[in-house]
Amino acid sequence: MTEILRVRGLRKRFPGVMALDGVDFDLRPGEVHVLLGENGAGKSTLIKMLSGAYHPDEGTILVDGEETSIRTAEDAQRLGIATIYQEFNLVPQLTVAENLLLGRQPRRFGLLDKKKMYGQAQELLDRVGVRVDPRRPVHTLGIARMQMIEIAKALSLDARVLIMDEPTAVLTTTEVEQLFEIVRQLRDQGVAIVFITHHLEEIAAIGDRVTVLRDGMSVAEVPAGTPEDELVRLMVGRSIDQQYPRERSDAGPPLLEVRNLTRAGVFEDISFDVRAGEVVGLAGLVGAGRTEVARAIFGADAYDSGEVLVDGRPIPRGKVGAAMEAGLGLVPEDRKGQGLVLGADVRENLGLVTLHRASRGGFVDRAAQDRAAATMAGQLNVRMSGLGQEVRTLSGGNQQKIVIGKWLLAEANVLILDEPTRGIDVGAKVEIYQLINSLTAAGRAVLMISSDLPEVLGMSDRVIVMARGRLAGELSAGEATQDAVMALAVGEMEEAR
Repeated sequence: MTEILRVRGLRKRFPGVMALDGVDFDLRPGEVHVLLGENGAGKSTLIKMLSGAYHPDEGTILVDGEETSIRTAEDAQRLGIATIYQEFNLVPQLTVAENLLLGRQPRRFGLLDKKKMYGQAQELLDRVGVRVDPRRPVHTLGIARMQMIEIAKALSLDARVLIMDEPTAVLTTTEVEQLFEIVRQLRDQGVAIVFITHHLEEIAAIGDRVTVLRDGMSVAEVPAGTPEDELVRLMVGRSIDQQYPRERSDAGPPLLEVRNLTRAGVFEDISFDVRAGEVVGLAGLVGAGRTEVARAIFGADAYDSGEVLVDGRPIPRGKVGAAMEAGLGLVPEDRKGQGLVLGADVRENLGLVTLHRASRGGFVDRAAQDRAAATMAGQLNVRMSGLGQEVRTLSGGNQQKIVIGKWLLAEANVLILDEPTRGIDVGAKVEIYQLINSLTAAGRAVLMISSDLPEVLGMSDRVIVMARGRLAGELSAGEATQDAVMALAVGEMEEAR
């Protein structure tokens, strides 16, 4: 079958980094070609070249057999290439319809034809199966719906090549299957799809072929049915014997105690504790209130009643500084928006929490900060060109290590991890899990929120399940199965119906 797209020998250098080193890749009409690799393997660089954001230093790009240059997003669109990025490209203040048809709104007699715009938007929403009023402002939507809006927007361009970068990262199981049905329909219509995912179980379900990138090079092309352990070996250059390497030990006294925490309309009567040396998983469906509880514990959001105690001492509500002083740390689910200063370098981000400790007489001891940052970056195996590299240029896994590392430097005794491995490849996940093990082995406590149920089951000593803003139950590691957790997560919802 004739390729619609082929790249040969693509190379791209950034200061101190060879992002792509001679990558070959091709794409055929009517197929789903999975692009697989660790964070930092070169996937994002490759798709940004195909979408006009980056330009190759060497190599060629051919579309329909003819060499071409993709210098801008307009060039990509003209060639029929549309990209759905992991970071949303939506204007929050505009409506769903305005975002879907931005720059292409229908007009009548020179004026915006709102009736036609809303009608076209509704057709696109129906195509992806999302129920939302096209007049609704985008900023009022949840992350999962925003993702579906992005997909609908890409479909509106009638693309021949559709690049999907981690499209399932924020979707529920039902929404993933809904997305896969759309992808299959597009494939049957002859659309060529590049699909990037870190969820290995998705590859056989949706893919036809897999190209594996490692260290900026294309190292293998294999069928989508290739066993997962072989895919892992190709990605990381080694086998990973245990996906969830939890090292359990006897728990100590409670380090975090949450008592009757309530915020009207959000969560109600939340009580639990996390003990020294323990990982407690907080599970539940999207919208159950898990993140809201975590932010209230940390003082980032207010709550109406209840109390939070760290090491037996109550923490004033709504006081992040007091929570940090008591030894609490929070790794937020939105690491780029809330956990990092993207324009700052590795050194500055690692020192964010401990900056006040390194100051004397109003001056920062930069030498001490540098030594601490270098030591922590080394311990976490952060892949970087140096401490001066901007964190925005790091891979997702390395960015997450930086977010966690700043709390390790602060010597936080209780660490709240909200979606700690979202958008991270399997190799980096295992490194994060081993880091969690080292924390609990040192007598610290971890509260882990995750939508990845196997991760919750594999890494938790106990699992607390939330549903509709309330605690639905608690399971020991021995009792916690996928069926048991989901029964609690949906049980209260079924009763409400």
